[in-house]
Amino acid sequence: MQSPFNNPSISIAGSKDIDELVTLVNSAYRGEGSKKGWTTEASLLDGIRVNQEAVEKQITTPGAVILKYTDESGSLIGCVYLQKQGAHIYLGMLTVSPGLQAKGIGKQLLAASEIYAVQQGCGMITMTVISVREELIAWYKRHGYRANGETRPFPKGQEFGIPKQDLEFIVLEKQIG
Repeated sequence: MQSPFNNPSISIAGSKDIDELVTLVNSAYRGEGSKKGWTTEASLLDGIRVNQEAVEKQITTPGAVILKYTDESGSLIGCVYLQKQGAHIYLGMLTVSPGLQAKGIGKQLLAASEIYAVQQGCGMITMTVISVREELIAWYKRHGYRANGETRPFPKGQEFGIPKQDLEFIVLEKQIG
């Protein structure tokens, strides 16, 4: 069957993928292993990035999906969370396995996200990025995303981990379609 994302490696994740998604996301954002890639948040946050309950909620939220990227053997090596919010899609948790970063997988997931947004009738993708993640912000800007001037507070508690310093989000957006 032809993938609706122009890439046979990308499909919509389901409940059977939850444990593998949790392992992938936490490996890319936290801990020593995450330092193999350039997207680590280990110097900014302690704790885990996601747990099974959070990913299950993402998968089962109406209007939301997680796109997964699998290699030739079927192993999960990338993902992105997308949620329809009115006329735009919120993009979060773009993740690529640390040892496979900088090989175009993130770019392919971003392109699939834009296809998904158009399929959902949305003309914009928005996201929040930790403001001190300058290299990541620059990567998104190279792919057409722009800061809209809005900032948001970093959540209190342990929803995304335990901050090691004061953090805030900036909002990036891209017109599509």
